[in-house]
Amino acid sequence: MLLNAALSGMQIVVGLAFGSIALIGDALHNVGDVMGLLLGWGAEGLSQRPAQGRFSYGYGRSTQLAAVVNAVLILMASAVVCVEALQRFRQPELITAGPVAIAAGAGLVVNLLSARLFGADHHHDLNRRAAVLHLLSDAAVSAAVLVSALLAGVTGWMWLDPLTGLGVGLSVGWLGVVLLRDGLAELMDAVPQRIDPEHIQQILLGLPGVSGAHHLHIWSMGGTRVALTVHLQRDTSLSAGDPQLLSGVRHAMEHEGIEHCTVQLEATDEDCGELNT
Repeated sequence: MLLNAALSGMQIVVGLAFGSIALIGDALHNVGDVMGLLLGWGAEGLSQRPAQGRFSYGYGRSTQLAAVVNAVLILMASAVVCVEALQRFRQPELITAGPVAIAAGAGLVVNLLSARLFGADHHHDLNRRAAVLHLLSDAAVSAAVLVSALLAGVTGWMWLDPLTGLGVGLSVGWLGVVLLRDGLAELMDAVPQRIDPEHIQQILLGLPGVSGAHHLHIWSMGGTRVALTVHLQRDTSLSAGDPQLLSGVRHAMEHEGIEHCTVQLEATDEDCGELNT
């Protein structure tokens, strides 16, 4: 947050002073990074609080809400940059390539360094993935601004800057759409993308003593925590006891990244309602 806050201030000053809308767009996205990182940090801290009272599952969903708000911030920054870039096409301004290129290069380095600080454990956490995607997309934006500033300095083509700004705005907007889609899907209890429900169904059916599985539901509880509920029909002709079967389910699901399992055991001929859900 400190790195990106300092970078944003520097880029805004340079962009205004030397006339680069592309660099200002990069700076606005960096401001979004700072707000997104702050929001994600707060949500991750809140998600670690123990369950209590009406919040019987805890506060894990706060990380999903943070990812959705992050996506909205990205879309807002995208809209501002696109509108300003379109206006610059009608009224192009002379830019000073050297300082703009230096500021863009600093943005590239800072964002790559910030993304690296997250390590490699962010892929299965939507909140952390949103933060890293913020940073990596900003690194790509900074690289585009750097190239366009150098080309504009060599060729004198001032339209390169608003063109790059428009491309930056559109690419950032697409990132926001993807994050918003994933965040809303998790809030609607969609199965996390990294988990294949058909594969989970086959694993459950392959456990000793299981003759059927239905009412299978898998959803994210926030962060990397995933929950599962299922009704299992137990083949009573086999000798596997309930404790062994439940232990087998738990170990098999932990191997698939599902840590919170609730299992209802039923007889093979027991009717518990809609078996196809």
